[in-house]
Amino acid sequence: MEFKELLGYAATIVSVSTLFPQINKIIKTKSTKDISTEMTIIGSLGSSLWFVYGYLSRSTPIMIANFIVVINFLIILSFKLKYK
Repeated sequence: MEFKELLGYAATIVSVSTLFPQINKIIKTKSTKDISTEMTIIGSLGSSLWFVYGYLSRSTPIMIANFIVVINFLIILSFKLKYK
């Protein structure tokens, strides 16, 4: 595996990990009042576009990272609806 690909997978791990603490906090507090719905929607859209870019570029790390980030944003959005 080339350095460039290893770097991509390292970036995937870091990027995917960014929303886990927020999801964990939501589960513990059952509150999403301080989370912007607009940010969640825009983040989902941005990561969806990055996923498509990764697919078109045949970049597995970009596809994996953004697929998981979209799922995380959708989890947060579902909590926003649940704990309204």
